[in-house]
Amino acid sequence: MRPARSLLRLIRFFRRPQVFDRTLVIVLGFPGIIGIPVMLVMGNTALALTALPYLVAVVLLLMRRRRPVLVTALVTGLEAVGVAADVVPSSNVPALVAYYSLGRYTAGRTTAIVAAAAFVAYATVLELDQVNGGWVMALFNVGVPVGVGQLVRLRTELNERGRRDAADAAVRAERRRIARELHDVVAHHITVINALVGGARATLPAEQEVTRDALESAEQTARQAMSEMRRLLDVLRADGHEGPDAATGVGAERLPALIKEARSAGLPAHLNVTGEPVPLPAVVDHAVYRIVQEALTNTRKHAPGARASVRLAYEPDAVEVEVVDDGSTKGTGSPGFGLGGMAERVALCGGQLSTGPRAPQGGFRVHARIPLETP
Repeated sequence: MRPARSLLRLIRFFRRPQVFDRTLVIVLGFPGIIGIPVMLVMGNTALALTALPYLVAVVLLLMRRRRPVLVTALVTGLEAVGVAADVVPSSNVPALVAYYSLGRYTAGRTTAIVAAAAFVAYATVLELDQVNGGWVMALFNVGVPVGVGQLVRLRTELNERGRRDAADAAVRAERRRIARELHDVVAHHITVINALVGGARATLPAEQEVTRDALESAEQTARQAMSEMRRLLDVLRADGHEGPDAATGVGAERLPALIKEARSAGLPAHLNVTGEPVPLPAVVDHAVYRIVQEALTNTRKHAPGARASVRLAYEPDAVEVEVVDDGSTKGTGSPGFGLGGMAERVALCGGQLSTGPRAPQGGFRVHARIPLETP
């Protein structure tokens, strides 16, 4: 096993970008470094000079990751001059490595423009040098390494995106697991404590007002603890498409601004508020806003040209929010945070959510009823 581990460590060492590039330059430049002194000793000065452009091109490869466009331009110029002067042969290795690096470390329009310029320069020199099929050779020598570099770049980006998505999914799953465990462990005991305190308060004689007030305060504290726990669960169970709501200031008070934003985005929408507005618990306030936001977003995405109506109703013990539209093409595409996120938020608040097509009017309806005091 030791030789295998040593081999793996060696491979990892040479896969480091700087180590790999320096090793590549040494390997490619070694024939020229050895050949020039030998040819000078043999008195063949002209042949020794032909290796100089090659060595310069090899040294330029040290910048191929950081400055791929510059390296491609310089190497192409050296090769074009060398081919025109019959100093270096066409399609030498440094040029192929430079073109591969162009495709590997640049993207989009930059790659296409630089590769096209390199092809034009290369093909022009070969045609002027009366090389048969010069443009075909230039197309092959430039296009193939650039294309291979682009394929490697695309594969690397897809792998990295897959690893990032998998890591994000693992984090979201762990958040939900923690939220479930926290709810199972804490909510049960707080509910039992609250029930026992309430039962004890109900059985007290009328003259024990001090004890009754203390028990009532304990009940209020237990309910507040449940509310705070739900707020914590709301953060833990967020699926990553948005940050904690407490930092954004979203809530029912911002619904008029949200409706205005929807109109600006091309969705005719209006808001109808019934009942006496009251301050909502933070987790309920945020849920109301996010439900309306997601419903309007889905209408814009999946029912273009539809109109939307938002109803917010304050009741003595609950708040209702309803979003309806008159679209005819609901349910296609990906809704992002989506109906599942709505259901999770409403369930977290102890409420009920119903969604689905409207009949016979048509369109889609999202309705949530959230109690303001959960027993």
